[in-house]
Amino acid sequence: MSTKQKTIKREISLSGVGIHTGNTVKMTIKPAPINHGFAFCRVDLEGSPIIAAKAEYVVNTQRGTNLEKNGVQIQTSEHVLAAAVGLDLDNLLIELDSSEPPIMDGSSKFFVEAIENAGIQEQDACINEYVVKEIISYKDEITGSEIILMPSAEYQVTTMVDFGTKILGTQNATLNKISDFKEEIAAARTFSFLHEIEMLIENDLIKGGDLNNAIVYVDKELSPRTMEKLKKAFNKENITIKPNGILDNLTLHWANEAARHKLLDVIGDLALVGTRIKGKVIANKPGHLINTQFAKKLAQIIKQEKRNNIPQYNLNETPLMDIHQIMEVLPHRPPFLLIDRILELSDTHVVGMKNVTMNENFFVGHFPGSPVMPGVLQVESMAQCGGVLVLNTVPDPENYLTYFMKMDKVKFKQKVLPGDTIIFKCELITPIRRGICHMQAYAYANGKIVAEAELMAQISKIK
Repeated sequence: MSTKQKTIKREISLSGVGIHTGNTVKMTIKPAPINHGFAFCRVDLEGSPIIAAKAEYVVNTQRGTNLEKNGVQIQTSEHVLAAAVGLDLDNLLIELDSSEPPIMDGSSKFFVEAIENAGIQEQDACINEYVVKEIISYKDEITGSEIILMPSAEYQVTTMVDFGTKILGTQNATLNKISDFKEEIAAARTFSFLHEIEMLIENDLIKGGDLNNAIVYVDKELSPRTMEKLKKAFNKENITIKPNGILDNLTLHWANEAARHKLLDVIGDLALVGTRIKGKVIANKPGHLINTQFAKKLAQIIKQEKRNNIPQYNLNETPLMDIHQIMEVLPHRPPFLLIDRILELSDTHVVGMKNVTMNENFFVGHFPGSPVMPGVLQVESMAQCGGVLVLNTVPDPENYLTYFMKMDKVKFKQKVLPGDTIIFKCELITPIRRGICHMQAYAYANGKIVAEAELMAQISKIK
């Protein structure tokens, strides 16, 4: 199995109707750079706003997983996201000229075919994967729905559904490996019960619905009045119920197609965690609400673990770059050169180190009798470490200067005192372009995180 991130080779478009709006929608799936993740772009709105596919943006889960950021909405995001995860992708930009992707046949099948037609390519960066080490669970005490995530050698999903109706009964579905998604899950179509369809029609919803993109289970007697409404809604001259209890003549792909579609939804909703998952999901009576609540919980756990995952380095080993080599790259000089060693350096990350001593000139005034390293200098140290990363991309770093452009989400967790050794780690958020470096930076000391920030800097050639 590849450990490299993946996107598509070229953009590809497909059109259809939105199941709730009934509007014709054009969706264009585009390649995206490393560490971009999945995101939606509303090209029909001014400025073409982008909404990252993140659980934090879920606003409601009625008839689908709906996202909103700054008043911009994306509806029913789950089927296209499931296709992206099911084809082992990491980075995509999904452009829409409406608020929801086309429903197609109510499954992920057509999205999978489109992505495969575009081609898949590896990218020059390692995958971001959360390895499950202990059981994580979430339960809705009211509905009895529950999701459990446990350690496993690969991403696996099992769904168990029970709607308490004779027509559907209890069903199970399992995906043992993500490479089976295309053949075993992608074509599983969305479904509904007759009483739900009546409610949706009454409320002027599912304008794009027809008997080709939703399985309708008949869980009540079909009255003449309801029959007429369905004929009009689905634009059909006749409506019948077959012996299997399904409205009209739709043929099931599998006897447990409902459970398989619920599995598809789980995969699409958990894509909102924002990283790959190496673990087994067991979902009992899943639905978009509990799926996304679990996704939010898991995203927070991952974020917290990343903050607390203190990198370990052997400081007795010969560094990748000592102070003399650093000064060959960085323009900074004492007393404002604030890193002593570079321990790791790649195209996407850098790790540096600083020994904090009482001889630092800033301790004279910050503070007399109670020396504490100023937070702003901790940020400057992280930025200098990132400067090594960006200057590593040019053949003559001595001819460039680095300038701060932006600091965001800066947090200070612990005091840094004389005698501390600080480890700085900076990772690219987006690829370096035109000398601009956007990175996530962390500072660690004494086995704890002491500071973190999103930083943006630019290098400029000395005239």
